[in-house]
Amino acid sequence: MDEERAHRVVETLRARNVFAHVKLPHAGITRYGIRVVLADGREAIWDNDGTAGLEAQIMRNGVLVGFVPSIPGSENFGEEQIVEAVARADYDQPIGRSRPTVATRGTAPVAPRPLGLAERLRRTFRD
Repeated sequence: MDEERAHRVVETLRARNVFAHVKLPHAGITRYGIRVVLADGREAIWDNDGTAGLEAQIMRNGVLVGFVPSIPGSENFGEEQIVEAVARADYDQPIGRSRPTVATRGTAPVAPRPLGLAERLRRTFRD
């Protein structure tokens, strides 16, 4: 988005008690974005990557910890729709989590966990 639009969106967000700032363009990017500071120390960076749709990267201490995926049809949003999308976004959902890996076919079977001392003693006395 251009600079004037970014400033208008930020002013409207602030009027709705959203802690927003204009995100200045960085090297190679000529578009301005919106930075929303979240209560837990994360930041949502909206529309600063040069793509047509509206999406956000969720950052903590400069590290990507999640994202709000591109909103369908957002490339045609007016300012009020942008404000509504940013203000109503669920920032708690995009926290990145690692999933446990699932063994796929063709992989070697996983070795059983070694028995602890208590289990070895129980087996000794049962025999």
